[in-house]
Amino acid sequence: MEYLSTRDKTLRLSAAEAIKMGLSRDGGLFTPVSFPVLSALEVETLCGMDYQRRAAYIMGKYLEQFRPEDLALFAQRAYGPDKFDCPEVAPLRKLDGKTWCLELWHGPTSAFKDMALQMLPQLLSTSLKMTGETKTACILVATSGDTGKAAMEGFADVEQTKILVFYPEHGVSEIQKLQMITQEGGNVGVCAVRGNFDDAQNGVKRIFSDPAIREELAGRGYFLSSANSINWGRILPQVAYYISAYCDLINTKEIKLGQKVNFCVPTGNFGNILACYYARKMGLPVGKLVCASNCNDVLTEFIRTGVYDRNRPFHTTMSPSMDILISSNLERLLFDLSGGDDALVRGYMEELSRSGRYEIAPELKERLQELFYGGFCGEEDTAASIQMLYQYNYLIDPHTAVAAKVLTDYRKGSGDMTPAIFVSTASPYKFCDSVLEAIGETPVAGSVERIAQMQERTGTTAPARLAALKGKQPRFDSVTERERMDEAVLSFLQ
Repeated sequence: MEYLSTRDKTLRLSAAEAIKMGLSRDGGLFTPVSFPVLSALEVETLCGMDYQRRAAYIMGKYLEQFRPEDLALFAQRAYGPDKFDCPEVAPLRKLDGKTWCLELWHGPTSAFKDMALQMLPQLLSTSLKMTGETKTACILVATSGDTGKAAMEGFADVEQTKILVFYPEHGVSEIQKLQMITQEGGNVGVCAVRGNFDDAQNGVKRIFSDPAIREELAGRGYFLSSANSINWGRILPQVAYYISAYCDLINTKEIKLGQKVNFCVPTGNFGNILACYYARKMGLPVGKLVCASNCNDVLTEFIRTGVYDRNRPFHTTMSPSMDILISSNLERLLFDLSGGDDALVRGYMEELSRSGRYEIAPELKERLQELFYGGFCGEEDTAASIQMLYQYNYLIDPHTAVAAKVLTDYRKGSGDMTPAIFVSTASPYKFCDSVLEAIGETPVAGSVERIAQMQERTGTTAPARLAALKGKQPRFDSVTERERMDEAVLSFLQ
């Protein structure tokens, strides 16, 4: 299968080339030329598999260059018991007869990004060999909290790679920051950016598009690639867990094959819910795609009005991984909804860059609203959602709380009681201060000490790797201005 750029569909690459590059040089995102459709028989077959085999099978539909036995091995390595603390990998927790929570945080960094970033390094390493690449890949990452740690964990000491992570200096939780600045590995680097996530993300995109930097790095034996969700190798593994969750509902006889299920996804950069949309294109019986935002509600407004406008106040919230005003993966959705109109998409993206806003055509807006519902949740409601579910003996993090509240709002407003899954993207132990306050506790001093406090207060167990942060010494303390991120890259790759 070939992959094309959302801004120039005449540019076509193999899967290995697309994964290696990460971002098209024209600024576009690679997307498959077509989407394979799963038959009912295939879904039944997937129901009889474990998560690892499901993931390998689904990815194989898009990665025809890759040998099936290699994908199976990659999945065993990525999702095995030495990486994930739960045998189901992505378990469903039943809350009532119509509602389930899909837990995606049982991997090594306690965030959903592990579901893709334990797989991507293996896909990239193989892609380098397939394409005969001799240079070292420099993975540039902008993170709003979770991607950075998950990417470093996945790429640490991986041959023929180096990875540099940029995070907003005051835009991540203390646990997220501690995870990043204590990361081990001889090929990793971390740098704070004075600004927000959008500043970091725009800086990375600017570096990718700068021919002078690419030429300089090529002379040093490097080329740039990405572990953000702009890389197709990040999106594809995420498609698997939506299909797997549906199979789990069938296996437990909660639904019948072919019955529709709604999904509610907390999202900032749009990659997580885009993966669900792609699963729907493959034939998964998805009803409504409920897009949940925090008070940075640019996506909510876009879905409701067809106007994307990032010219608004930026809010730092208790759900920092969603503190984003420029949702990169929305470009892939617009490309697909428009029937692959690269000129239209390119125009929208140019307008966004120039004025900070764009308005989609009426027919695109109509199609968007048929598929998606957009809602947001403010800080008070996020805390209340955590408290409400805790009363029912279920502890969740702020991002998951946003999804739970928005799903409730959607059901109340629409009357749609289709069986629904809301997505849990992080362990509550990554946000101890916010969770403790929501359940009526005063957090003690020290981010690691709060882990012990929450264990004692709630009777739950913290992920082992988070508890092990106690006593770890920071390795990185670099800070850069957003305008000087290119200098940080060149210094890292001396």
